[in-house]
Amino acid sequence: MGLSKPHKVGNGFSARWVSLFCIASFFLGVLVVNSFWGVPDPDKIDEEASPLEKDQPRRVLPPIVNCEKKASYKIQIFVSSIYTVNQALDKTISTLEVQLATARASKSGNYEGSPVVIRPGKEPLKERQKLFFVMGIMTAFSSRKRRESIRETWMPQGDELKKLEVEKGIIMRFVIGHSATPGGLLDRAIDVEDEKHKDFFRLNHIEGYHELSSKTQTYFTAAVSKWDADFYIKVDDDVHINLGMVGSTLARHRSKPRTYIGCMKSGPVLANKGVKYHEPEYWKFGEEGNKYFRHATGQIYAISKDLATYISVHRHILHKYANEDVSLGSWFIGVDVEHIDERSLCCGTSPECEWKAQAGNPCAASFDWSCSGMCKSVERMEEVHERCGEGDEAIWHTSF
Repeated sequence: MGLSKPHKVGNGFSARWVSLFCIASFFLGVLVVNSFWGVPDPDKIDEEASPLEKDQPRRVLPPIVNCEKKASYKIQIFVSSIYTVNQALDKTISTLEVQLATARASKSGNYEGSPVVIRPGKEPLKERQKLFFVMGIMTAFSSRKRRESIRETWMPQGDELKKLEVEKGIIMRFVIGHSATPGGLLDRAIDVEDEKHKDFFRLNHIEGYHELSSKTQTYFTAAVSKWDADFYIKVDDDVHINLGMVGSTLARHRSKPRTYIGCMKSGPVLANKGVKYHEPEYWKFGEEGNKYFRHATGQIYAISKDLATYISVHRHILHKYANEDVSLGSWFIGVDVEHIDERSLCCGTSPECEWKAQAGNPCAASFDWSCSGMCKSVERMEEVHERCGEGDEAIWHTSF
């Protein structure tokens, strides 16, 4: 690149020498900046310039101008790096807080008032195995036939249930409390059933339809105290489940903090007494005709460990509304929670789940919206399992 024709300047130097001096100063400045900031070589910058830019005469600027630009660029990178490190520290602190809260919850589980029914003669818990997810199947004293329909279809039994825990890190239990008169006929019947199948999780909770919010809260509190898992699932006992698909769905969100996974909805707040799902505290949700905040439908949903721990730690001050799914959603209002709308968790029964299974994309969970669960689940569970199931061996061949 040529220099302009020399002409004299006032101090006796030619313009050519002045230009050479400026160029030398420029490169000296670049070397100094490189030594401190590691900025790119100017020659490489020139090589990346367009042909039109290369054909133009070079304009030599004082080094200080380029230094300021390079310094500003490097400061931006430095600030960005600090932000990244700060995020990592926040995540680490959040993890430690969860671990501390979990340890406190686990410790409190050994005292009177624990949400878990502690049986005499049980050995104290040793170091807990790290698990993938805990699935609590909500059931009632009157639902023995529903439980049998699940045992005969999608829930492994006996040694297979234990193998699922050891090899896949998956815990599955029917969740039930006790009657108003502990030790009565209803409780003894569950004792006999549990002795046979060993698939119950007993809560220190009085069973009752209007106590579902309390039961859900107690379940998460007890589960996070007993098992160390990435996710905790609540599912009703009239829903069909494909375990492999549930595992694959949760695995996609395993590294995320504070996740709330389900089929998100926002139904109307029902103020009229006597109707199903009536909300006595309807006035809290604004004017008549308003809808609830977004929350997962109650048939099945999953929450990450930190949210289960949050419920456990704050259970004494978390308000319980009439509807269990609304209560859970309300507990996460004002908390930094990621709501994940996962439609595979709310497929309809045949034919919807059937053609999806035939297409090689089975649903994770299936039920009928019209019945808030599978209509006539005892009679239909086997049929739905045959038509919509992923195959009994799918869970063993699925990697999480």
